Parts: sequence; C-alpha cells; structure tokens
Amino acid sequence: MRYTTLLFDLDNTLFDASSCEPAAFDYALTTCGVDEPARYWETFTEINNALWDAVVRQELTPNEVQARRFGDLVAAAGLSADPALLAAEYVVGMGAYGELYPDALQILDQLGRHAALALVTNGLGEVVRARIKRLGLESRFDAIVISGEVGTSKPGSEIFDLAFARLGGPGKETALMVGDSLSSDIAGAVNYGIAACWYNPARKPRPDGIHIDHEVGSLKDLPELASGGVM
Repeated sequence: MRYTTLLFDLDNTLFDASSCEPAAFDYALTTCGVDEPARYWETFTEINNALWDAVVRQELTPNEVQARRFGDLVAAAGLSADPALLAAEYVVGMGAYGELYPDALQILDQLGRHAALALVTNGLGEVVRARIKRLGLESRFDAIVISGEVGTSKPGSEIFDLAFARLGGPGKETALMVGDSLSSDIAGAVNYGIAACWYNPARKPRPDGIHIDHEVGSLKDLPELASGGVM
C-alpha cells in the first residue's frame, strides 16, 4: 500500500450534504411555522456560507455558526420565528436527512482492510454523530474527529494532531487526506505536511497556486490510488 493512513472529510466527500441542507432547512422552518421556506433559502445560504468561511479562517467555531446563522436570517428576512428554535430544528433535520454517496460504505470497507481510516470533519458534533449512527459509519473508522467537539477545525494543524494521536501516531509519509474542499481539506493537508487528494466529481478546473497531490472523480478510484496507482 502506498498510503496506509487515510483521512476522510464527510460532507460532499462521503455524504451528500448538498441535498441534505435544503431538506433540513425546509423541515426547520415548516416546524417553526414559517410559510414557503424556499423563499428564504438563498438568503440563508449566503449567511451560512459566510459563517463557515469564517470557520475555515479560524475566526469562528462551528458551535458559534449554529448560534448565529438563524439569528442573522431572522434579522435579514424579517421573520417572526424564534432563532434558537429554528437552529435546534435545523440540527435535527441535518442529522435526519441525506445519504452517503453510492458505494461509499463498500469503498471504506475495502480500504479499511489495508489501511487505518479516520474521519476528520468540520461540523457540529450533534449533527455529525446523528449521521454517523444513522448511516452505519462508526465501525468503519479507527478515529473520528469532529471540529465542533474538539474546538479546532481544518485547515488548522491541531485537528490533524488529534487525528494522528487517536490513530496511534502513524508517520506522515503514510497518510492521505481525501476531501472536496480546497480551503479546508486540501489546504489543511498541505499545511500539515501530508498528501492531499481532491475529490472532484464535477471535474472543476484545478486552481493555480494550490498544491494537490492527487485528484479523483469517483470514490471508486481510491483503492487503486491508495495501493500505489497515481492519479
């Protein structure tokens, strides 16, 4: 095996967060008595993305995002709903909706026969734990590190330190980070001194100025890459 330590992002790498989020938003607003939730989705997306960008810059924590995003939405859209209740119901929806990408479990099982696997993800502990339990992920990983639980996030090095410690201290030369986000997953791996694999099913063009060791368009490409194939 070329890589015997594999670190995975969750959202939009193993898990289809893009379809989960609008479903959770609709659930939260409907539960809280807001009519036509779709009218507010674009505003919420702008607010939410800006706050998560601040997490990547180490300016906010995931838990602070949870506390702020619906307060900002209520203020921006003039809603009469309780922001705290909206936030709580959104967390419920985020854990209850969405599925893994096809073949994700089979690929993890295949890789896990030859490598140690860690889940290293930026997110709220309550949301990620609900997904892990519902989707049968816990047994697939030797370590799970969630930014909302440990108080540090990608691309910072501290979250990788925690993952490596929980894996028993493998050599960095054995490790590969797999994720869809250039700003958190790939930049985090580069900052930490481990190899980075960009999961890019949409085949977006590679940006200039960012080091990417490998790129895959399908999770099915990972066993060959991990075993020594070059992609």
